[in-house]
Amino acid sequence: MKLIRFGAHGNENPGVLDGNGQRIDVSGFGEDYTPAFFASDGLKRLSDWLEKNADKCPVVSPDQRHAAPVTQSGKLICVGLNYAAHAKESGMEIPKSPVLFGKATSSICGPYDSVVIPKGSVKTDWEVELAIVIGKRANYVSRENAFEYIAGYMVHNDVSERAFQLEHGGQWIKGKSADTFAPLGPWLVTKDEVGDPNNLHLWLKLNGETLQDSSTSDFVFNTQYLVSYISQYMSLMPGDIISTGTPAGVGLGLNPQRYLKPGDVMELGVEGLGVSKQTAVAYGA
Repeated sequence: MKLIRFGAHGNENPGVLDGNGQRIDVSGFGEDYTPAFFASDGLKRLSDWLEKNADKCPVVSPDQRHAAPVTQSGKLICVGLNYAAHAKESGMEIPKSPVLFGKATSSICGPYDSVVIPKGSVKTDWEVELAIVIGKRANYVSRENAFEYIAGYMVHNDVSERAFQLEHGGQWIKGKSADTFAPLGPWLVTKDEVGDPNNLHLWLKLNGETLQDSSTSDFVFNTQYLVSYISQYMSLMPGDIISTGTPAGVGLGLNPQRYLKPGDVMELGVEGLGVSKQTAVAYGA
């Protein structure tokens, strides 16, 4: 399945993408895509409900906003320097174990929402990433069993303010958590439709110019390694999101460096997971 959500900010509703590529409204199912939905075998229950009710579901109007495909996620955990070429362009060593940092869930927005360049920002950057959505509570998971705990995958633009992240002291979370810094979607694609998440093409264009073009086959630490590793340190809960890192081609790594300015358009995608598109706007505009 491909799960979508739609509607104005604060008034979003659940839906799915049907076999014809249409967004259909599944509000009649009675649940949004919350942690409780995933924890209670919601994907199976929704699939069963659709078998009987899909043809009765209304088509979502094209003018309805695309929202992030999940809601109320407790954690958004990111993995730094998880592509060797990106570590090199950042002037950092390839890590010997995953580099983890948090991103405030208040930064989550829809896949076509504008990205707001924060007040005082001079180095707002782009990062296409594969995001994992956890389907059930995971503690001390083995790599061999890691896929059992994954609900599906999404496109994530891990927007980052590099001065806040690297020059203001402290931890990276400050440069990662501004409002609109986590566009997710357009869809959550369930794992059964993805195949091998460690061999997916991903890319990002800025104003039509391809700047990131790589594959998750270049992961330093693959999907199952990350789920297992993180679960050794904390409970991964239903609805939690793990963003798996970005390949080379970010503004920080270019020579000369380039950063977002108002009016810039980012278009990005991951194979099988759809394409998102955001326009950068100035704070207060």
